[in-house]
Amino acid sequence: MHMFFRTLLHAMLSRFGPRLGHYDVARTRFITSPTDLDILRHMNNGVYLSIMDVARFDMLHRTGVWKIFVARGWYPVVVAETISFRKSLTVGQRFTVESRILGFDTKAVYVEQRFVRPDASGELEIYAHGFIRGRFLKRTGGVVPIEDLLEAVGMPEDVTVPAWLLEWSDDVAMPATRAPAPSIWE
Repeated sequence: MHMFFRTLLHAMLSRFGPRLGHYDVARTRFITSPTDLDILRHMNNGVYLSIMDVARFDMLHRTGVWKIFVARGWYPVVVAETISFRKSLTVGQRFTVESRILGFDTKAVYVEQRFVRPDASGELEIYAHGFIRGRFLKRTGGVVPIEDLLEAVGMPEDVTVPAWLLEWSDDVAMPATRAPAPSIWE
C-alpha cells in the first residue's frame, strides 16, 4: 500500500518538476521509509525495483514522453531487469534515482538507473545500479515497433547500448513459444 501512495505522490510531483529533453537524465528524489526495510533493517532488494518503476514514470512525465504515449494508446512494460548493489540504504536516508535512456535494439528500449547519495565529501556515491529492457504495447493489442517509437519521440543523438547489455538481454530472453517450462527439480 505504501508503494501505491509513493507512486501517487511522485505522479503529482512530476507534473511540477523541471521539464527535460527526451534523452536527458531524470533525477527523482526519495527518502527510505520504515516500510521499505527488510528484517536486516536496510531497504529490501525488491523495493529497489519498485522505486525504479516510480523513477521511470517520473522520467516519462517530465520528458513529455508520457503524454505522447497516452495520445497514441501506448504503455510501457518491463521485459527484463537487472540490478547490482554496492551499499545499503537505511531508514530516513535521502537518495536520488538517476534515470536515462541508453538506447534501442530492434525490439526494445534500454534504461539505466542509479541510486545515489552524497558521500562525506559531497561527491555522489552509487549505492545500486540497475538496467531495464522495456517495450511499449498498444492498448489495442500488439507491440509498438521501435521505428514508430523513434518517430514519436525523435531520434537520439548520443545514446548507445553497451555490448554487454545487449548480450545480457539475449541471454535472459524468455522463449517466444508457450511450451511448458521444464522443472528445475528434475
